Amino acid sequence: MWADLLTVPRVETVPLTSLARAGGCAAKYAAARLESVLASLVPADAEDLLVGLDPADDAAVYRLDDERALVFTVDFFPPLVDDPRTFGAIAATNALNDVFAMGGRPLLALSVAAFPEELPTESLGDIIAGADERVRAAGAVLAGGHTIRDSEPKYGLSVVGTVHPQAVWSKAGARPGDALFLTKPLGTGIVLQAVREGKAPGGALDAAIASMVELSDAAADALRPFSPSAVTDVTGFGLLGHAHELAVRSGARVVLEAATLPTLPGALELAERGVLTGGDRRNRDFAEPHVESDAPRALEALAYDPQTAGGLLVSIPSERAAVLEATFSSAGLALTRIGAVEPGSGVVLRP
Repeated sequence: MWADLLTVPRVETVPLTSLARAGGCAAKYAAARLESVLASLVPADAEDLLVGLDPADDAAVYRLDDERALVFTVDFFPPLVDDPRTFGAIAATNALNDVFAMGGRPLLALSVAAFPEELPTESLGDIIAGADERVRAAGAVLAGGHTIRDSEPKYGLSVVGTVHPQAVWSKAGARPGDALFLTKPLGTGIVLQAVREGKAPGGALDAAIASMVELSDAAADALRPFSPSAVTDVTGFGLLGHAHELAVRSGARVVLEAATLPTLPGALELAERGVLTGGDRRNRDFAEPHVESDAPRALEALAYDPQTAGGLLVSIPSERAAVLEATFSSAGLALTRIGAVEPGSGVVLRP
C-alpha cells in the first residue's frame, strides 16, 4: 500500500527531509540530558496516577476506577521521508504504539503540528490524511489538534487510550529467568541515513517504511493473554538504550544475543560500511556506561541505532516462551527471541 503511495503524482514542492536537520526518532532529545532534566522535577503525588515520572515509561496512566484507566502519550518529530502521506502515517504509528506498549488500546488522538507557511496546503492535507488512516486502523478517532508556524516541519499525535488498571505493562517488571523477545527488525535509523547519503540499496527504504507504518496492535493482542513481565517499545534511544531502562527499572540484568537480532534488509550491510546517525552517539552517551559488549561492531551499531516506530521489547517467563512463539507464528506475526533476564544489573550484548 505505502509503496503505491510513493508513485502517486503530487504537487511539486521542496522535499520534506530537506527542511529537517534530523528526522523521526533520531531527532529525540538526548536521553542522558533528558534524564538530568527529569531528575529535577518533583513527581506528582496522586494516588490514581499509576504511571508518571517516578519512574517515567512509554506513556502516563491515570486510574479512573477499579475497571478503567486512561493512557496518555504525545510524540512528534521532523520528517524522515519526503512523501507527506507516508510521513504522517509513520508519525501517527510511532505515537499510537506507545499506547499499545502499555497494554492499552487507543481511543482518541489530536494532531500536534508545526509547518512552514510556504509548504503547500496539499502537502499538509496529505500528512494529516496519512495519520488519520493509521489512527482509524488502530480503532481510534483523530478529533482535532493544534498547528503553529515553524521553519522546520514537525508532526505527531497526542493520544489517549484505555487499559485495565491491573493490566498495565511497564518497563519495571522483568524478572530473572524471563526470556526477551522483539517484534520488529532493527535498522530504521541507519537505512534512512543511507538514503540521505545516497548509499541505500534497492528496496531498503520500502522495507523500512513498511516496518515503520506497522501498528503494534496485533502484536499486543497476541501478547495480552500471556501477562508479560515487562514491555517497552524500541524507539529513539535504540535497543540498548531501552534495554538499559528496562534493566534499571526492573533491578535486573539484561543479556542480549547479537547474532539473533532481527535486521531490516540492507541494514547490516550499511552498518558494516560505517553508516550511522547522529543518534548513535547520543544513545552511546546514555547507555554505553551500563553496557558490556564484545559483539561485532556492525551489530552493536544496530543495537544503538535510533528506531522510529520500532517493535515491542517483551520480557516474559521462559516457561511461556514456546507457546508465545507458536501463537505469534500461527498469527503470521514477527517475533524473535533475542536474550534473557538474569540476576544482577546492566546490559550485556554477547556475540
